[in-house]
This record gives sequence, structure tokens and C-alpha cells, in this order.
Amino acid sequence: MSDEAAKARGGAAAAGAGRRASARGPGKASADARKVDLDGLTEHAGYLIRRAQLWIFQDFTRTLAVLDIRPAQYSVLTVINANPGLSQISLSQALGIERARLVHLLDGLEERGFVTRVPSATDRRSHALHLTPEGRRAFVRIRALALEHERRLIERVGLEHCKTLSRLLAVFAHG
Repeated sequence: MSDEAAKARGGAAAAGAGRRASARGPGKASADARKVDLDGLTEHAGYLIRRAQLWIFQDFTRTLAVLDIRPAQYSVLTVINANPGLSQISLSQALGIERARLVHLLDGLEERGFVTRVPSATDRRSHALHLTPEGRRAFVRIRALALEHERRLIERVGLEHCKTLSRLLAVFAHG
């Protein structure tokens, strides 16, 4: 199977498996993988969620690589876009990102000209976050690619399953 066909069927992991198989000989990697007994691991929700998360992050990262945007950056840009003037503390709490890590993310987005921190009019210790004009233009392209990624996820699991999965997992997003 070509890498392109492998990607279409199973993403980067499948393409990587195809490369490994050809390096070891035809079918060797897939035969080795079939021998591994996961001892009921696939019945553990946490294991399956982690495997799904890996596929999702790999596909997202690959899709947005052209704009050099990672999942956490996308989340930050999305929330700032929807909430101009939001404080760093509110953003940190909303996304569950440690404040020190958020500062690092914001520094990078600010260096790229996507985000600006403006001193708060009501709290001198706080900064209000805004997308810059360049950030708003970039966000249009970023969001379009993120939606392309979401379409691939829907193709993989089906629209109804995707809706069900989102509804089930939303309990974790809301604490």
C-alpha cells in the first residue's frame, strides 16, 4: 500500500506502518502487530480515548502544518476571537491551561503578530487579549483548515458517531 493510500485509510500511523513494513520486508510489521495481545486494553475507555486523541492531534498538526499552528494555539486563538478583551486568567481557566504555559503560548502568538495584550482598563495587573488585524486574517485560514480536519474525523467515524462522541466527552470540557 502506498503512503498516500495508507494515510487515506488510517492516517500517519498507518503510513508509518507501511514504511516500517517495507523496511523490514513485506507484511512483517502488520504480522508483528497482530501478535501483540493487548489483554483487554481496548475495553478501557481511557486507552481508547488516548488512541483517538493521538489520531486527532496527528491529523490536526499535519493539516495545520502549512500555517505552523498546533492544537493549543488554535484553542487560544479561537477563544480570543470569540471573546475580545478576555483576560489571560480567564483564558487560562476556560481552557485548563496552566498560566505559565499560556504565557509562553501568548508570547509566540504575539511574536507572530496574531495577538496583542493590552493593559486592562479595570485592573492594572491584568491584560486584555485581542487578535490583531493580521491575527484575524490568519484565523480565517486557520479555521478553514481546522474544519477540513474535522471533516476527516467525521469521515473516519461517521457524523452521528462524531456527534455522540462530542456529547459524551463534553462532560470533561465543563469540569
